[in-house]
Amino acid sequence: MDSATLATRSSSYFGRLSSNNKNPNPSSFLVLCIKEKKDKKYSFKSLKSSIRNPSSSSLISSSVVTETSSGTSTSGEDNGGGGEVVSYKFKRLVNEFETITEPIDKVKRILHYANLLPRFEDSDRVIENRVMGCTAQVWLVTKMDEYGKMRFYADSDSEITKGFCSCLIILLDGALPEEVLKLTTQDLFALNVGLLPSKSQSRVNTWHNVLISMQKKTKSLVAEKQGKPPLEPFPSLVITADDIQPKGSYAESQAKFLFPDELKVTELVNVLKEKKIGVVAHFYMDPEVQGILTMAQQQWPHIHISDSLVMADMAVKMAKDGCQYVTVLGVDFMSENVRAILDQAGFEKVGVYRMSDERIGCSLADAAASPTYTSYLEAASRSLPSLHVVYINTSLETKARAHELVPTITCTSSNVVNTILQAFAQVPDLNIWYGPDSYMGANIAELFQQMANMTNEEIALVHAKHDRESIKSLLPRLHYYQDGACIVHDIFGNEVVKRIQELYADAYLTAHFEVPGEMFTLAMEAKRRGMGVVGSTQNILDFIKQRVREALDRNLDEHLQFVLGTETGMVTSIVAAMRKLLGSVISTSGRAKINVEIIFPVCSDSVSRTSENASDGQHSADLNGVSKLSVIPGVATGEGCSIHGGCASCPYMKMNTLNSLLRVCHHLPNEKSIISSYEAGRFDSHTPLGNSVADVGCEPILHMRDFQATGKLPGKLVDHILDAARDKR
Repeated sequence: MDSATLATRSSSYFGRLSSNNKNPNPSSFLVLCIKEKKDKKYSFKSLKSSIRNPSSSSLISSSVVTETSSGTSTSGEDNGGGGEVVSYKFKRLVNEFETITEPIDKVKRILHYANLLPRFEDSDRVIENRVMGCTAQVWLVTKMDEYGKMRFYADSDSEITKGFCSCLIILLDGALPEEVLKLTTQDLFALNVGLLPSKSQSRVNTWHNVLISMQKKTKSLVAEKQGKPPLEPFPSLVITADDIQPKGSYAESQAKFLFPDELKVTELVNVLKEKKIGVVAHFYMDPEVQGILTMAQQQWPHIHISDSLVMADMAVKMAKDGCQYVTVLGVDFMSENVRAILDQAGFEKVGVYRMSDERIGCSLADAAASPTYTSYLEAASRSLPSLHVVYINTSLETKARAHELVPTITCTSSNVVNTILQAFAQVPDLNIWYGPDSYMGANIAELFQQMANMTNEEIALVHAKHDRESIKSLLPRLHYYQDGACIVHDIFGNEVVKRIQELYADAYLTAHFEVPGEMFTLAMEAKRRGMGVVGSTQNILDFIKQRVREALDRNLDEHLQFVLGTETGMVTSIVAAMRKLLGSVISTSGRAKINVEIIFPVCSDSVSRTSENASDGQHSADLNGVSKLSVIPGVATGEGCSIHGGCASCPYMKMNTLNSLLRVCHHLPNEKSIISSYEAGRFDSHTPLGNSVADVGCEPILHMRDFQATGKLPGKLVDHILDAARDKR
């Protein structure tokens, strides 16, 4: 529509709001800056509207801004500069929606704004202009005019979403870049559009995601104007129903193993079948090994790739199904756990084999085995009642030693929050000591700090037994170890986060709970608007699968980007899942084309930083802010990635090679002596109190299994906590 028609419609609209509303909106968003192109320049016309001041019965006349080719002028309350204009318009819009009490009336107001959205060119409705993360289709075009002001054009196939876009354009069109970037998604909560509950969250996510896309495009145009070269993107893999396209040398090296040598697959399958050997492997395996295992799964069911918790469970299942041996592709604490859990389940005769004759370490497991961690536990034993919540990525010996000092329960990255909240709810005045992952501990503390500012209703959705007061009261009693970190996740610090914000602000963001605080904060913000996940490797895989399923259901051409905030070995399982999902849809001329891009962050220096730390390695959650963490040095620059820096690649996991797996399998069962150093032996050692390391070390794991089954700490563990407190009095 032309500007005259739009002006007439707008004037009529605001007039109706003022005269027909039973509760006249005092600040009915007054004015609309109307765009029309004249000789490739923009001319802005000011609309005026008489409105009623909310604090009096008098009428005031206002206008937002008048802009012509000669510059910008303000009138009324806008006097004072462009930044104040945006602030003024925002306050007016907030006030407008606050004065509408009924949700249905707010919907009507949004629909009115949808009608005011200028016409969008059909040629701009292309996938490159789509806004990711929106339930509806949303297109956005961003330009910078000759005066350095931002110009936005948007459209949607949803009228409500068009209304959202219209409001954002009213706020930001014609603003300076710094004004556009100043508005945050948190600010948008103040608008409180209050839509119908069944649609509210997805619509609010759309509102936020459009703003994020506006800001990303604004940054790009500013950099272009300043003559800055575009930032080099991270390596990535683009997955389609019938192809995989690597971008960057590292992605190319990953991709070549996704289609493994069929002769090697056949060789492995034959020996596994012949000798009844099961394989449990971690998601972080070498891509060559994972590629072959993934294809071999189609011919031999006793191959499983998962996170560390499920590996032992699957080993038990394989033993029940008749496997005589289980090979473990992971680090040493994983093979220890498999051996111990098989023994607990009565499968002592099933052999368990590692993939190296050398020690396969883990930075987290090593941190928990240090004297500093023992000092941390000794401090916990003096502050009763106490519960030690230990990450599963630790050795059996660590779990046994800890359990005798302080009652201990194992946790995973997916259940740690509920474990801690349930423990606080179940045991009065409890102190909790989490370890050994310092980043995860700091992230848990930050999460609880955020919960302390949530409403009781929001907190109840996380844990039914807690409210604001209980969350505030537990903060001083939550402690976490300060001297341990995963060398893989340590790269996701400030440098990587800044590049993600510049290049992938509108992409889906996945992050393991072990990442540093900068990445955790970014991922949590993305999660709040439906664009991210923070959790375990399985949580990350499930999130990606769910978003792709939703895209398939929409049946629209889409390019979905996922930033992989964990070890790059995950990509093999992700690709297999994506190919299965995309291939499940029968290809017809009417089917949409969906591309899934997995992005691997790269850090220019992946050697972890170090800092001074407290002598006992502890940190209390109620301190203001997170102190600098002392972490274990990480992988050398460029390890397993590109010349531009290190990627999230674990050197310990890469010790599990295909040659080692075939060597072990071929020597079983008659040549065990040749591979004796590969066998995962039983713990014959004893704890300081004279108990079996295997027996005591399994107890915290069994406590966790009990918690997962019932949602409560087992009675045996609660009694242990209370008895220990009584004995110390």
